[in-house]
Amino acid sequence: MTVHFIGAGPGDPDLITVRGRDLIARCPVCLYAGSLVPKAVVAYAPEGARVRDTAGMALEEIVAEVEAAHAAGLDVARVHSGDPSLYGATAEQFAALAARGIPYEITPGVPAFAAAAARLGVELTVPEVAQTVVLSRLSGRASPMPPAETLANVAASRGTLALHLAAKQLPRIAAELTPLYGADCPVALVARATWPDEVIVRGTLADIVEKAAPYGVERTALVLVGWALGGAGDATSALYDAAHDRHLKPATE
Repeated sequence: MTVHFIGAGPGDPDLITVRGRDLIARCPVCLYAGSLVPKAVVAYAPEGARVRDTAGMALEEIVAEVEAAHAAGLDVARVHSGDPSLYGATAEQFAALAARGIPYEITPGVPAFAAAAARLGVELTVPEVAQTVVLSRLSGRASPMPPAETLANVAASRGTLALHLAAKQLPRIAAELTPLYGADCPVALVARATWPDEVIVRGTLADIVEKAAPYGVERTALVLVGWALGGAGDATSALYDAAHDRHLKPATE
């Protein structure tokens, strides 16, 4: 048997990959993070499958479910929101399975920052504006940040920031990033991207706290900061410049 860690995407059931959907459809056991994965995604599970919401389960309980499936030779769909490589507490699950000799594979999903950018209609890497995207978060109840990964340090590149699990700390974000980016730097708060109750608030470091306050967003949100959110302006890429010498299409004389 194999445990398939599957990225369900940001929320809209249509945004799961074909591979992820097909794996869920053939696994007789499906364990999913119900607080973040919609039931429509696990509805792909075959008739009679054991489907369990792990939102209220401890790691030991989840592993016990997998061990029982392993003993019975049953494949497991372990469904996480977004992509399993980001903020999914998957590393500890990988370690637990490896220690028990239980094989696992990973199927990537659409991450939250990509879904947020799509809903905002922006490119996060604009030529001559920002060519770096930093994925980070702030300290919270689940775990503190490593000492070297302060907000100022992760923002040092002045690239586009995608701050996960940070909605409650908008005042801190605005205060600490204003000296680095400037008060008029674009900011967006995107909560539950692609879900029916999605919330998008656009502003700047100077006014995002005030603009976001009426929405009361506290969780399941992403804060994007950076000049790329303002668009390309006068900057253009050489990629589609007629004079650019490309491998497949020579420059126009």
